[in-house]
Amino acid sequence: MPALRTALLQSSGQPGSVDANLAALDAAAGRAAAAGAGLLVAPELYLTGYAIGDDIARLAEPVDGDSAKAVAAIAARHEVGVAYGYPEREGDLVFNSVRLIGPDGARLANYRKTHLFGGFERDSFTPGEQTVVQAELGGVRVGLMICYDVEFPENVRAHALAGTDLLVVPTAQMHPFQFVAESLVPVRAFENQLYVAYVNRVGPEGEFEFVGLSTLVGPDGVARARAGRGEELVLGDVDPEFLGSSRENNPYLRDRRPGLYASLV
Repeated sequence: MPALRTALLQSSGQPGSVDANLAALDAAAGRAAAAGAGLLVAPELYLTGYAIGDDIARLAEPVDGDSAKAVAAIAARHEVGVAYGYPEREGDLVFNSVRLIGPDGARLANYRKTHLFGGFERDSFTPGEQTVVQAELGGVRVGLMICYDVEFPENVRAHALAGTDLLVVPTAQMHPFQFVAESLVPVRAFENQLYVAYVNRVGPEGEFEFVGLSTLVGPDGVARARAGRGEELVLGDVDPEFLGSSRENNPYLRDRRPGLYASLV
């Protein structure tokens, strides 16, 4: 099975302007497709911006709203899958969500962030209730998660047990927590035997300083791609053959003893 080349769009876009961010996403999709990518991943709340206060609720859209239609057109035009963060509205509720669109423009999956970080997120969003959301893309089982979610080992282990091959994690990782990108994410990939695409915002935004350091990490804990602290598009391969071999040689999931862990929940 061929590798799924994955492009990580490290950018904060233009906070507050959905149109500008859609245009930048279109341009990035073109560059990613030209480099052979089958999937482009943008950061948490990429379409609107993160630190935009009450505009989060104003700019929130239904799961298949106008922006989803625009991203579907971008994906189909460039024949590349796209995962992007956005605020999702359902009635009076607003969720911090990520949408996965296929390379033909098909809507494949939608995930709502389950673990909200800090007062801003808890005041702005309703937490999601579904831990494992997956879809097939290019022969790879892609799972979705957002930022703080990946810092809970139970979350990632649930994906491993459900057969996720590539865990896509749009994020808004801020100073001084860069150790998450540098150290925690590689450990999550290794202990759960999957690839993790961790894609961050970058630079100052409101009261936050986003640290970049987006990465694609393999099941051996080694980065296949790593961005710096600026706006970047970096690429790495998700190799199903290597993943299968790594899972065969690593006993973590086989050596689990679930009967001992009941006290965890």
